[in-house]
Amino acid sequence: MKSCWIVTKDHQNILEYRDVPQPQPKAGEIVIKVMASALNRGEMFVGGVVHGGPEKLGGNEASGTVHAIGEGVTGVKVGDAVFGRVRGGFAEYAVMDAKQIFPKPAHLSWEQAAAIPISYITAWEMIYQYGKLQKGETLLIMGASSGAGVASIHLAKLIGARSIGTSGSAQKIEQLKATGLDVGIATRKPDFAAQVRELTGGKGVDLVINGVGGSVFAECQRCLGFRGRLATVGYVDNVFKAEIDLNAVHAWRQEIFGVSNAHLPASGKTLSAEGFRRDVLPAVNDGRILPLIDSVFSFDELPKAKARMDASGMVGKIVVKIG
Repeated sequence: MKSCWIVTKDHQNILEYRDVPQPQPKAGEIVIKVMASALNRGEMFVGGVVHGGPEKLGGNEASGTVHAIGEGVTGVKVGDAVFGRVRGGFAEYAVMDAKQIFPKPAHLSWEQAAAIPISYITAWEMIYQYGKLQKGETLLIMGASSGAGVASIHLAKLIGARSIGTSGSAQKIEQLKATGLDVGIATRKPDFAAQVRELTGGKGVDLVINGVGGSVFAECQRCLGFRGRLATVGYVDNVFKAEIDLNAVHAWRQEIFGVSNAHLPASGKTLSAEGFRRDVLPAVNDGRILPLIDSVFSFDELPKAKARMDASGMVGKIVVKIG
């Protein structure tokens, strides 16, 4: 079958198409015929939390139809339309753990379904599992135009929290407001804490999601209020070191945490999938949450899709049609 691999050469990631055998499901797994997959910066990133070694079959999420079912898997049958986290979504067929299977709502396209799993499960971990965002609280999202940023806007709205988002583009902010962002700050610099304090009446925010990196970490911390939480989910600025105000952590009872699948065991991935299924999937099923798709590329255009992601031009998810 046709597949596309992420290969690290000379400290850069490139994409290579390869013909490989079709996967077979093991116990507790299914194989899906992939209809669509989506790009995620984390698996393409070189440095920090690497994408998984010198080379790997790309694609961490997909939508498609059940092709084969492994021993012990119940609740699905061949031909069912599903979506979820997978191994090797940049291919004609991909393996999915049975605990990661979600039935595809009929009103979603294959592309929309493929745009959900990684971003919304990651957002669930940051906002529900660790961030413990509550109705009436305020969320600050750095780099809000990313897939996880848009998902965080949607989950804040679902909870009844207020969202503030940053972007270097005023045009992107207007697009984000149309999808639910309450307040936008147009900046690429660590110069937003005073404005955030003003927007919160001096209180500060309850939760910050930092998908930008070390260059804004200290400013993010300055935005936190009492018992404020700060999530680190990426570093598009390639800055891995940052100043931390320990006095503020101590005096204001701040919490700092990271969200990554790099070392997360299968049990942790199952837990987050269950949380998404309980807290978010109902809103996907009834239409309250609709993923924002930036652009759709064909399977042969994956390098063009990667170039768009590398240029940070997107608002929402970049999706690839496979089937």
